[in-house]
Amino acid sequence: MLIKKISELMKSILEMARIVEYMLEQSIQGLLEKDKDKLEKIFELEEKVNQMEIDIEEDCTTLIALHQPEAKNLRTILMILKMNNDLERMGDLTINIVKCSLYLIQKPFFKKLIDIPVMADETKKMLENTITAFVNEDVALAKQVCVNDDVVDELKEHIFRVLITYVLDDPTLIKRAFHINKISANLERIADLSTNIAEDTIFMTEGKIIKHGSIKK
Repeated sequence: MLIKKISELMKSILEMARIVEYMLEQSIQGLLEKDKDKLEKIFELEEKVNQMEIDIEEDCTTLIALHQPEAKNLRTILMILKMNNDLERMGDLTINIVKCSLYLIQKPFFKKLIDIPVMADETKKMLENTITAFVNEDVALAKQVCVNDDVVDELKEHIFRVLITYVLDDPTLIKRAFHINKISANLERIADLSTNIAEDTIFMTEGKIIKHGSIKK
């Protein structure tokens, strides 16, 4: 009974992850295509993610209370509970991207958006890989996700430096530059949360606590 319930929890959290991945993908596509309808549809998906977060949390709490799981079963349930919160937060961060995008598509792009989609691709890849690592209990892939976080961090810094040069030349671009920088900041935070899930996967699989950044040293 316990194993069956955990399996059902796994299916629910994977569905939630797929929705968040889709939201992230659509938010960047909507920005690049200047597609208002595509961006606004993401708000509906956020509502679904929020409800799933509540349902999964209740299921995890009930499972722990009724079955008092131990060892790896307990670690798995706690992992799903933590992952549930991280994915819901990613959904919120994606909505921040949508809001910035809705502003930006009303204005001319003062530069070609090359770095943002690259950063988004790296972030989405991290999210996909951390979910795969979780499902397959793949510690090596989980560790690679933690290492790849540096790539996203570097892209964020690069985007910020480039935006500064544009704003210095033309202060009227400040508000648009602010929204582009905010998008990169939200992408970086999504990548950080993917790293958290990867670290939790290592704990779930090996029972070892990995402090943030220790894998990279």
